[in-house]
Amino acid sequence: MRDLSILIPARNEEFLKNTIEDILKNIEADTEVIATLDGQWVNPPVEQHDRVNLIYVNPAIGQRAAQNLACRLSRAKYIMKLDAHCSFDKGFDRKMIEAFKKVDEKVVMLLVMRNLWAYDWKCYKCGKRIYQDKKPECPVCGHQMKRKMLWIGKERPQSDSYCFDAQPTFAYFGEYRSRPEYQKDKEKKGLTETMSIQGSCFMCLRQLYWDWNLCDEKLGNWGHQGIEVACKTWLKGGQVLVNHQTWYAHMFRTKPDTFGFPWPASGNDQHEVKKKVWGQILKGMPGQKYPVSWLVEKFWPVKGWTDENLKELKAKEAKFDTKKTISKPVSEKPIQKQPKIRISKKLPSSRVIFSAQPTKGIIYYTDNQLKLKIAYTVQNQLRKISDELDLPIVSASLKPMTHFGDQNIYFPELKRGSLTMLKQILGALENTWTDIVFFCEHDVLYHPSHFEFTPPRKDKFYYNQNFWKLRIEDGCALHYDANQNSTLCCYKELAIEEFRKRAAKAEKEGNKSNLDFELSANDKNFGTWKSDLPIIDIRHGNNLTKSRWSQDDFKNSCQGWLETDDEIPGWGKIKDLIKKFG
Repeated sequence: MRDLSILIPARNEEFLKNTIEDILKNIEADTEVIATLDGQWVNPPVEQHDRVNLIYVNPAIGQRAAQNLACRLSRAKYIMKLDAHCSFDKGFDRKMIEAFKKVDEKVVMLLVMRNLWAYDWKCYKCGKRIYQDKKPECPVCGHQMKRKMLWIGKERPQSDSYCFDAQPTFAYFGEYRSRPEYQKDKEKKGLTETMSIQGSCFMCLRQLYWDWNLCDEKLGNWGHQGIEVACKTWLKGGQVLVNHQTWYAHMFRTKPDTFGFPWPASGNDQHEVKKKVWGQILKGMPGQKYPVSWLVEKFWPVKGWTDENLKELKAKEAKFDTKKTISKPVSEKPIQKQPKIRISKKLPSSRVIFSAQPTKGIIYYTDNQLKLKIAYTVQNQLRKISDELDLPIVSASLKPMTHFGDQNIYFPELKRGSLTMLKQILGALENTWTDIVFFCEHDVLYHPSHFEFTPPRKDKFYYNQNFWKLRIEDGCALHYDANQNSTLCCYKELAIEEFRKRAAKAEKEGNKSNLDFELSANDKNFGTWKSDLPIIDIRHGNNLTKSRWSQDDFKNSCQGWLETDDEIPGWGKIKDLIKKFG
């Protein structure tokens, strides 16, 4: 698991290459970059690096959705949202992580913000220079000027306090610096509170990002995320802090004819986004503990607010119990739960352009009719493996399962059966974002060594033949060499192509129990491997596939037959295993 993933939503960003190179030059922790190219390729191109992942999405999905897509690929403890035109202090990531260790982790944290001096225009005949503007002719000698890259974080001005007015509109809040509480916190802790944020860069726990829905795609394509993030954090019982031990520099879009906003949005569009953001905050959000007037009063006086504005706000907003104080610690333990993302439709078409190694992930499918003890045992094992090996899980179910997996696709209109299983597998495949997929069924107990395998070829299916079938009724266990979907591993694109064909063919036959959904039944394009330790296929009497407990059940000779009622290698005594499934 990485320490930090830096998420960069980008569209036609000419300085993305510079930003990523600056990050790589200055990181000191286990940090990676995940950038989403939203509808347009990057130019100039970003060079391949083992800490950089690029995702190309077409058609474009918008800044918020692109940011969330990048976060779905992350397996790090922390995430940092970043604009695609920034530079950093040396060791900024390490300094931020160290600061998080000193506070309650229900925090959104900022770096001190500087202005990025990215380039000048220079006349190489007379030496005249012009600060980053649209390309001019030299005003002295009339010759064409050339761009000279500088990429400097200017020491002045520096920003570390922000607010929003009664509109609401973002504002710098330099007045707050003169207050005693600011001076005290800066001197003793190196951390100061801020009412709002400038949305170009913020950092938090990855789990908190999802739990508090800090980037709500329903609010619009892009814009006003600073107010959204700050209000959701403060009003749900967290804090927004600025770390004075480090900085980043941001290039501001002050020249729309040479460096403007990449996502198309009219003034009316932005007004609608602001209206939705403010409406959500006033109405009340899940988990909200305080009204927004509490936040305004906490930093009172706030520029852009009058007593009359505050009175009007209190009349409009939802009512909350404000007896609890924000200073009470919530918890110092890191959150261990997986992100709760639930979708019921296909994600936008996306492709990881490059990463250092092929990415691996798990697809998990269930009919939600399994005995709970078996289901929870399998899920807990997969969750543990997912955390330890950085393997995202996409689950496909017949009922919502927000408690399990990084993403859940559910099919409430389908009934249990072979055709349904095909559709679930295909749905999970089409919604995963990794290169390689491991097929995992709800009644199979997987060993971590199963996931160490990497397919040597992209055009073949591979089956792990190191498995034991365990009949929990009487503890009978056996092994034989066979290929089955529950042990399948292959490249995602190959699987999607094959399962689309099989699903189309199966539609004609209906949801029959004897429908052939096992790839190995007719497919010759496969290979096999055996993991160091076996996986366990739990036979519980309600399995969709038939069980064979005798060599006489096979038409042809059966290879590798073994039986035991005592112990399964790597798992211990069978009687102890059965107790888990109770």
